[in-house]
Amino acid sequence: MDGSHDEWEDTARPAGRARAAAPKPNGVDRAARASSMALSTLSTRKALPPEIAADIRNAAYVATALHRERLVEKAESAYGAYERGRYQDALRAIKPVAEETPSVAAVRELAGLAAYRSGKWREAVRHLDAHALLTDSAEHIPVLMDCQRALHKPKKVADLWTQLRQSSPEPDVLAEGRIVAAASLADSGDLQSAIAMLATAGASKALRNPSNRHIRQWYLLADLYERAGDVPRARELFERVLRVDREAYDVADRLMGLGPVRKARSRPGPKTPKSPASA
Repeated sequence: MDGSHDEWEDTARPAGRARAAAPKPNGVDRAARASSMALSTLSTRKALPPEIAADIRNAAYVATALHRERLVEKAESAYGAYERGRYQDALRAIKPVAEETPSVAAVRELAGLAAYRSGKWREAVRHLDAHALLTDSAEHIPVLMDCQRALHKPKKVADLWTQLRQSSPEPDVLAEGRIVAAASLADSGDLQSAIAMLATAGASKALRNPSNRHIRQWYLLADLYERAGDVPRARELFERVLRVDREAYDVADRLMGLGPVRKARSRPGPKTPKSPASA
């Protein structure tokens, strides 16, 4: 991140107050951010698709041929940087292209996702809102939800969650949105509603072959149960995550942090009354 005021740890900082050390993200942050990041289809593209290059040239029709080719080169550079995980470089390269070709949906998508990965929440919202209008797609609503969550706007998160459910999205997209919506409820201190949102949707079910989203939901639920004081349930879900993926987040440390399993105290049985003969 580059010190922008849109960064997660820098949002809503009171004026005149020195910046405190950024807190270590909790399980809710890790699970929610990871889920939204997983949505990007851009990581499967190794180079700028020729149809997008053509769209850029057509959208910049008033520019010279040389300038149009320079825009295409910048877009190619942005795609390459994004694929290598250099999100700020991708954002710097694609921004001038987005400014000159705002009607190209793929350009706005790349700009929005690069901004999101760089912690530029407001910029991400601006580009991804434009992408949604241009394509009528709900694919990135969970990313928009997470941006609004980072900006501490729970009402907008809730509104986007309602919009997502009404759009009949793919199951994976719906699950991503549910994770962010639950995280937003937890941010507001409503742990029980966050737990209920996930648990009633089947997020706590044990599965023989869980996908990555199931592991994230188990981890998030475990985190929420621990914060709500239900340590046995938290332990059960953390152990489930550990059995499937020992490298998931910091699950081994979280289990150790719960301490040893407490054995139930055995109650003494009723005393056997002495018989008259032994008295």
